[in-house]
Amino acid sequence: MGGGMAVLAAVLLPWLWAALAHLAWRPYAVARAFARQGVRGRPYRFFVGNSGEVKAMRAAASGQTLDRSSHDITPRVLPHLRAWTSLYGKVFLWWSGSTPMLCVGNYDMVKRVLSDKAGLYMKPDPGPAMMALLGRGLIFTEGEDWVRHRSVVHPAFAMDKLKLMTGAMEACAGEVIRALEARAAASASGEATVEVGHQFTELTADVISHTAFGSSYRQGKEVFLAQRELQHIAFASFNRVRVPGLKYIPTKSNVRRWQLELTVRGTLMAIINERIAAAKEAREYGTDLLGLMLEANSGDGGQSVMSMDEIIDECKTFFFAGHDTTAHLLTWAMFLLGTHPEWQQRLREEVLRECGGAGTPLHADALNKLKLVTMVLYETLRLYGAVNITVRQATADVNLCGVQVPKGTALSIPFAMLHRDEEVWGRDAGEFNPFRFQNGVGRAAALPNALMSFSLGPRSCIGQDFAMLEAKATLALILRRFAFEVGPEYKHAPADLLTLQPQHGLPVVLKLVGP
Repeated sequence: MGGGMAVLAAVLLPWLWAALAHLAWRPYAVARAFARQGVRGRPYRFFVGNSGEVKAMRAAASGQTLDRSSHDITPRVLPHLRAWTSLYGKVFLWWSGSTPMLCVGNYDMVKRVLSDKAGLYMKPDPGPAMMALLGRGLIFTEGEDWVRHRSVVHPAFAMDKLKLMTGAMEACAGEVIRALEARAAASASGEATVEVGHQFTELTADVISHTAFGSSYRQGKEVFLAQRELQHIAFASFNRVRVPGLKYIPTKSNVRRWQLELTVRGTLMAIINERIAAAKEAREYGTDLLGLMLEANSGDGGQSVMSMDEIIDECKTFFFAGHDTTAHLLTWAMFLLGTHPEWQQRLREEVLRECGGAGTPLHADALNKLKLVTMVLYETLRLYGAVNITVRQATADVNLCGVQVPKGTALSIPFAMLHRDEEVWGRDAGEFNPFRFQNGVGRAAALPNALMSFSLGPRSCIGQDFAMLEAKATLALILRRFAFEVGPEYKHAPADLLTLQPQHGLPVVLKLVGP
């Protein structure tokens, strides 16, 4: 008996000592190291860190409603960072469980982190729920794997290839426009009230299904439905303290996540295998995103660059990112144009001048001449960007603009706060002013490339041209046929549900214009 206890103690004591060091000694050592450099922050609480505070502040913020003329969304979506910045400054320390989080609200620091090519700042493990949703595609791969993946995915998003997809974008949007026209025409007033967030989510899912999977777009919609549910599971997992091994336990949430993962994987594998089989006869993979990616993946001598699992993960990534972020960009652009009728009229005149009236086919070259539309979309991304915060993790002890950052420290980069920094964007940083982008996105602020809605540096969003082209095409079609305003019942409550969304939807009153 005594010998067994001795063996058990010999096994457990090193583990307990390591756990104690990780959960107690190291956090206090890290906090002291930052304090000696003048970096203050929240006190560490054993095991849970500041998770309880964050959860409580988010819960309180979710009950608030903003005035629709206010574009400062940070009290709602980043209430903890907003409050702590006022106490500690733009750079401060807080804790996610036992992980030290350095809030980096300084542009020079942010650009150093996002422009890193040496692997000093990498994306942390996102957890099983996010991995189920997005896969280990370009967003989460690192190092040589990232280079290999990008070599396959990048050709599919070249502008000359995207221009060929304009017709599919117009066709999908045209179906929605015609349905809305019929609703408005059927009313005595010639108006229709529509919840546009739902409309745009369906539309962009349809667009990505057609442009990504071509004739297999109906199967692509199955992926869309599964990913919508996975998104809710992933959001529910945020701000929870991770318990080692919990992801393997068959809880109700885990079981459902596993089922959805199998659905997405099975559907994508069927689409890919069908395309590969067809390519053996046609000797080409097709001109949609999947076909272009498979062609790039074939490599020299028929040797594949990526495995089947990696191709599936990339499909997960561009399918979700390709519809979700664009849907919310369109939603918030409609909100801003619906509350700024003078800008809506400017854009309508530009669309009619450059693209012609209703019924005239859209062309990518004409869409790229829509300077005012582009300015409004950039301002929408600044004020209501899909992603409000991103995180990197130091892979070694590093000097970040004079601050010594210990290995393992997570760096939280609050885009929503940076985009409202008056020192960079001017005294009107909290206002809707598309004219700030009239000389291009690189010269819109006191610092070059201060807009980070598509991130920055080598890891910037590969699909940004796709998103902007789709948004321009959809807005052009809407502006040619409708004048619109935000419905009186709208409650201005932007919410971070992995991406920024109107918590209570966005009702818009559409009125037919033109012939």
